[in-house]
This record gives sequence, C-alpha cells and structure tokens, in this order.
Amino acid sequence: MKFIHAADIHLDSALKGLERYEGAPVDEIRSATRRSFDNLIELAIDEEVNFVLLAGDLYDGDWRDYNTGLYFVERMGRLRDAGIRVYVVTGNHDATSQITKYLRLPDNVKMFATYTPERVVLEDLDVAIYGQGFASRAVMENLSLAYPQGDPNYFNIGLLHTCLDGKPGHEPYAPCTVDGLRSKGYQYWALGHVHKREEISRDPWIVFPGNIQGRHIRETGPKGCTLVTVDNGEVLAVTHRDLDVLRWSLCEVNLTDSETVSDAYEQVRKVLQQALDSAQGRPVAARLVLQGACVAHSRLHAELEHWTQEYRALANVLGGAGIWLEKVSLKTRPSIDVDSILARDDALSELLRGIRNMELNDAALAELAQEVSALRQKLPAEILSGDDCFDPSDPQQLQVVLKDIKELLVNRLITTEKA
Repeated sequence: MKFIHAADIHLDSALKGLERYEGAPVDEIRSATRRSFDNLIELAIDEEVNFVLLAGDLYDGDWRDYNTGLYFVERMGRLRDAGIRVYVVTGNHDATSQITKYLRLPDNVKMFATYTPERVVLEDLDVAIYGQGFASRAVMENLSLAYPQGDPNYFNIGLLHTCLDGKPGHEPYAPCTVDGLRSKGYQYWALGHVHKREEISRDPWIVFPGNIQGRHIRETGPKGCTLVTVDNGEVLAVTHRDLDVLRWSLCEVNLTDSETVSDAYEQVRKVLQQALDSAQGRPVAARLVLQGACVAHSRLHAELEHWTQEYRALANVLGGAGIWLEKVSLKTRPSIDVDSILARDDALSELLRGIRNMELNDAALAELAQEVSALRQKLPAEILSGDDCFDPSDPQQLQVVLKDIKELLVNRLITTEKA
C-alpha cells in the first residue's frame, strides 16, 4: 500500500516579493501553487497510490469567484478516474472559505467533519483514517484529545491540522503534544499547518510534510509532499518528494576576504550560481545578503541602489529568466578598526563619538514621525504593505533608519580620513 501525505496547498495564494520588480515572471509566480498541485496529482497517478491525505489549508481563505474551487474539483476528478481516494481536513485558512463550505466535490473525496472527529475504514486496505477539520479560523483547543483510540485490527492514521507544541512563525492553533498523539495507538500521524518539513517521530510516525510551494523568502528550499509505503501493517518507507516549481533561496555572502567591490561581485556570482544549481532546473527567487567586515563596506552602503541593479543584471546573465533577486540586504561592517579611532583624542574621534552617541528619545521620534507623515501619502502602496514594508511615520522604523544613517556617516568619515 502507498499513500501521499500533503498539506498547506494554499491554492492560488499570491507569492510575495517579486511582482513589483521589472522583468519578474508575473504569470509564472501567480500560477505556481496550481502547477505544484498539478505535480502532486501526477505523482499520485504515476506512483499508483491508494489514497491521498490533505492535512489542511487547501485554499487560502475566501475568494471572489469559484475558479479556484472548480480547478480543485477537476483535479480530484482525475484522481477518481485513476481510482485514487482523497481524504481532507480543513485548516485555519479553509475555515473562512465559502468554496470549502458549499462546493460539491467528487465522490472519491472525503471532507472530514468539523464538529467532532470521524473515522473512515478502508476495508480493502485494512486502514482506518481519523480526522477533524477546523470549524473556525482560530481553533485554540486540542482537537486530538477527542480522537478515538486506534484499532489493533487496522493500520491507523490520524489526519490533523495543528501547531503541535508550538512552532515559530505559526499561529498556535489546535495545540497538542507528541505524547498525546502517541497515546492514541496510531501508526502514522499526518499533520499540517507548519510549512517546513519535519519528521517529529518515527515510533509512531508523526510528520509535517511542509507546504508544496514556497510563497516568500521565509519558505526557502525544496517543498513538496511525503510518499509513504506500508506493508503488512508496517511502515517501510517515508520519503520526501519535491513538487515546487519555483524555489526561494536565501543567498548569504561573507565578504570578509573581499578587497574590492570586484571581489565582492565575483563572490556574489558564485553564490547565485550555487542557488541555481541546487534548484535542479527550477526558477529561483533569491534574497542576497552581504555580510562580514570588508573594505568595500562604505562603497556598498553609499551606492546600494547601483549595486542592487548590478547584481540583478548579474542574475539575468547567469540564469536568463531563471533567477530573480527579491531583495539585496547589506549587513556588512567596516574592516577599519573604528574602536581605535574612537580611542584617540582628536577632532575626528570626537565627531565619531558624537554620531555614535546620537539618539532620539520617544518624544523626539514621535515628533519626527509626525513631520514626515505627509511623505507617507506620496509613497506607492507596495512600499507600505507586504513583508518588507516601510512606513516613514512609524517611530520604530525611523529608529532603524537612524541607525543606518549613523553607520553611513561614520564610514564616510573613516573612508575620507583613510584616503
């Protein structure tokens, strides 16, 4: 017997961080979750699996029309024609979807109840599947407590959308414990909600398969589903299979050994090439992070826009339409010993100390925020929203900007003296 365990499909969810850039493949980005789901359907048919488990967040909230749901129904029809059954629990995103509530699904699809756990027995396979979906977006109680005890006459599978005992970056929905899951006597727990793949336990198997397509820079690396092989009631193999069609990569470059901006450029080229190679032919969306103490620190900071475009052009040369830079982040520091200059007793050291010690209290920050509030209304909407939004009227963001300005001033002064 074989089955696929997948979760967090988020059909038609918008990938974040690329569409605002010139030359980004907007159509490919928008269709990425569908094409990844198509890969799941093809894998299920090719592997001739007996059934597919979907552990929540099939959709991404409510929708203006039924196109997303109609797409899903058509793909379920393909699995029905191949004799493959599908078992689904709703997650927190599905709970707000009218599609989930009202769209009629093919008869090979079982949507578990949201008011109590249900058990479905597959007599031909000696399998019992237990599941309960989310009735509302924020389910804070431990749903697993009400799941029935496993039946020793069957291979028992628990299907659950949960944060388990808490995972960074995920809402604490339907919390439970590993010991609590073990106590049910199931052979496999098919979990969803956490977007990073993790094998929590192998006795019994407790698995988060991760989502099938990374949607932003916090979801890097391979994404896909878990293929499980069972024989005579024993798990023989639990294997990750890639499904993603666009891969996110955090490209960190240590410029400590770079003597010039040309050296830095060459290191960036190598790292971007590595990201392309590791994606195995998939397009790559990359965030470039330059770090380390380097001679080029001041020039990179002073000419950030120039070097951002240089690196984007480099990406185009390397990958054509295969790699795009979502963002260039500078976390370098000067290679010059600033502390030794600060320890001197001269005009430069006094000026540097003044800049380093310059701080704005809460009242001053609030006043500055009010002064620049008019600027906020002139900024494009994409700058004010999203994962990396910037709001000039936010005192906390102004504090970060002030820190960057201070660093730039210090490095300009040090570079001038060195010259």
